[in-house]
Amino acid sequence: MAQDSIPPTDPRSGFSKSNSTFYSKRKPVPLLSNDSLDVTTFISSRAHHGNIAFVDASSGNHLTFSDVWSAVDSVSSSLSTMGVRKGHVVLLLSPNSIFFPIVCLSVISLGAVITTTNPLNTTQEIAKQIADSKPVLAFTTPLLLSKIADSNLPIVLIGEKSTANGIIRFVQMNPVVTTLEDMMKEKPSESRVKERVTQNDTATLLYSSGTTGVSKGVISSHRNLIAMVQNLLTVLDSGGRQRVYICTVPMFHIYGFAVFAIGLLASGTTVVILSRFDMDDMFLSIEKYRVTDLPLVPPILVAMVSGADQIKRKYDLGTLHSVVCGGAPLSREVIEGFLEKYPMVEILQGYALTESTGVGVSADSLEESRRYGTAGLLSPNMEARIVDPESGEALSVGRRGELWLRGPAIMKGYFSNAEATASILDADGWLRTGDLCYIDDDGFVFVVDRLKELIKYKGYQVPPAELEALLLTHPEIVDAAVIPFPDKEVGQYPMAYVVRKNGSNLSESAVMDFVAKQVAPYKRIRSVAFIASIPKNPSGKILRKDLIKLATSKL
Repeated sequence: MAQDSIPPTDPRSGFSKSNSTFYSKRKPVPLLSNDSLDVTTFISSRAHHGNIAFVDASSGNHLTFSDVWSAVDSVSSSLSTMGVRKGHVVLLLSPNSIFFPIVCLSVISLGAVITTTNPLNTTQEIAKQIADSKPVLAFTTPLLLSKIADSNLPIVLIGEKSTANGIIRFVQMNPVVTTLEDMMKEKPSESRVKERVTQNDTATLLYSSGTTGVSKGVISSHRNLIAMVQNLLTVLDSGGRQRVYICTVPMFHIYGFAVFAIGLLASGTTVVILSRFDMDDMFLSIEKYRVTDLPLVPPILVAMVSGADQIKRKYDLGTLHSVVCGGAPLSREVIEGFLEKYPMVEILQGYALTESTGVGVSADSLEESRRYGTAGLLSPNMEARIVDPESGEALSVGRRGELWLRGPAIMKGYFSNAEATASILDADGWLRTGDLCYIDDDGFVFVVDRLKELIKYKGYQVPPAELEALLLTHPEIVDAAVIPFPDKEVGQYPMAYVVRKNGSNLSESAVMDFVAKQVAPYKRIRSVAFIASIPKNPSGKILRKDLIKLATSKL
């Protein structure tokens, strides 16, 4: 909806009684009227020449902004010469690297579509994505080459052919056509004809995590990505300071892709890239490269609190200005504990989905994050509804229901899956997030739980996230997950998987007693199992379905 057509709203909450819709309280971002615009051109038009764009944390190898755009020009020209055209899908199988953004931007500049996949996926899982997305070409590294050995795809190696001698001999069916390094050295062809790319054209095909079903390809347009970049720039511009980010999250996932592979390029910000996550490497890199901004998922932040004294003795984190946390709301205890240990560091939070191109809700200041339990305020140009899952009624301030989102960053739909698209995206462009939420009197969004993950105990609804936040306040608990355990008498009851601190002898009964003293009887934990680590997806969300399978395997 155009900003000038917004009906009268409550200035505190952003809620309009006329259509039961919440509108963002943040200053609107003007949408770009030029339809013939691809996201690569949009970002490169804000070129920051000379400054360092990307640094490899382990080797120190780096690319300036000029290096990046020169490489994108050469690689896109090479891809065009190889026959890659508008609408073609190109697969990228790679860990985080300084070359990851170059591949992505080169592909989508042609109007072709980039699809990324998790390097930890099995050969079978990758084959399934290839069968679904039908790429014409793949980029991968020598170490991962064997995972697509049976795909018959032409392959571009990220790295020199010589480093993959042993592997290449066994991949006769997959011609390794060239290396990215060779493509970057190519002089761009002056005679190539660039196809017209519009904002509505598909740019990316990222696969959703599949925590509540089969993994699906999310179709995001150039318009979606431009809206995401514009949203990110409003957050960065509000700070008014020089930043150095460290990329600790995977670039194949929406958070890493949207922010670190694409978005930050438009801001002139330096990004230090970890090829794989390691806590010690992260702290060493913060010290070495004078990092100011650190993206985290809640378990890492909790670990920083519990190990703060040792961490501060071992590393100089003096340049660190803020941590940005996503994946789950932070409790009051965690936020206060962090601020006590790291008084010079702000906590910022956010909430978004692959289906919303990484845009949704954010707490952009310490003051906003201190509205404990909130994910923040609606992002610029974003609209929300809170909908009763049973009746479909749109609810008002303070009422709990499913969060629906609408705005310029919402996906086009799921790839080749009209049924799944219709189940999540309605005719008016509302995205059903599947998250149980409420919005308070000041417009702050509170994510209570996943709708499909609510535990139904004797008809009562028990949110696992609430119990997990409580468990994490116990001094001997490092991490926890709560799942529904089937029971004939009560339907389901809450069962906790708990990771104890090293050396702890915390018992099952002690865990149950700890929770029982602080919650209503129907919310009590009635079974506890201790585990070495909680399984999570790349964005830090608990893989509850894996724990349910583990718990019920002995029934």
